Amino acid sequence: MRAARYYGQQDVRIEDIEPASVGPDDVRVAVTACGICGSDLGEYVGGPVTIPDEPHPVTGEELPVTMGHELTGKVSEVGSNVDIDIGTRVVVNPIIWCGNCQYCDEGLYRLCSSGGFVGLSGGGGGFAENLVVSAEKVVPLPEAVPSEFAALVEPFTVGVHAVAQSGLDAGDAVAVYGGGPIGQTVLQSALAAGAGPVYVSEPQATRRALAAEYGADEVIDPLEVAPVEYITSETNGGVDTVFEVAGVEQTVNQALRTTKSGGTGIIVSIFEEGVEINPNDVVMPERAVVGTAAYEGGPLSAREFGTTLRNFATGVFNPKPLVTSRIALDDIVEEGFEALLDRDREEMKVLVEP
Repeated sequence: MRAARYYGQQDVRIEDIEPASVGPDDVRVAVTACGICGSDLGEYVGGPVTIPDEPHPVTGEELPVTMGHELTGKVSEVGSNVDIDIGTRVVVNPIIWCGNCQYCDEGLYRLCSSGGFVGLSGGGGGFAENLVVSAEKVVPLPEAVPSEFAALVEPFTVGVHAVAQSGLDAGDAVAVYGGGPIGQTVLQSALAAGAGPVYVSEPQATRRALAAEYGADEVIDPLEVAPVEYITSETNGGVDTVFEVAGVEQTVNQALRTTKSGGTGIIVSIFEEGVEINPNDVVMPERAVVGTAAYEGGPLSAREFGTTLRNFATGVFNPKPLVTSRIALDDIVEEGFEALLDRDREEMKVLVEP
């Protein structure tokens, strides 16, 4: 089968590989679509970051690996122990877990000490015609959720989990730094949780417009308006909760300073290298800083994915405006990775359809 394989920085190759075999507890998923994530783009530009360059402790795989973890498809083959119908439409929860560490024992599969993600840590990937995953990773789609947008269930669940980790209450003031795909899912999740007012700081005009369309109370161009000063003035000292989703040093520091004393800053971004902060921005105002990278996984794979699917089905979440391009697997480099890096293209979410 055809698959996009990651060899290193700006080195993704379309190759013919042997499909994995299906074990007794596995399913094969024929991929319908797979989104290019910001973490995929980070690996392409500056990796390997999370992609293993030596055998992964769970998958045993190392470079090159098949990429892609935001995926949906149909079950085409099942193992002898699996009770799911062929043809079932599913999304894949890509959390990889060992089952032997203290975090897995406690049901915190996303924090597994040897964990990772399908499409980054081995274990197959969605930038391929099909992949084989353990059965607990597939979550069936409700009839009300169309297949054409189901690949966005994974990134929306990142937003769902980030808001859950923040502990925000209805009526809390919120700021979101970064209006890319994950920033938009965080925005929708915060609004669904009753946050308000919600401010979004984003330099790109099309992304500001989308945030406004989704319901942000105010969108700010940080190249024209100083976001920290403006938001803290409008909120009498800062917001209750801030989400950093841009992944640069400047926005990390802006996010911290936008949070009120005693408030909470959530860092959602994955960084290619370290950034500097002034610890006094945390210590003196007694701000809390929380990291969040994923969502519930393992035997709990359907829990937060289920929240997203319900919000898709009821219209609380609207994934459609995020999709800006649909491309073939053979075009993943030029029309996918390179297009997303070209600011003039103003791409948001590119879906690869093998």
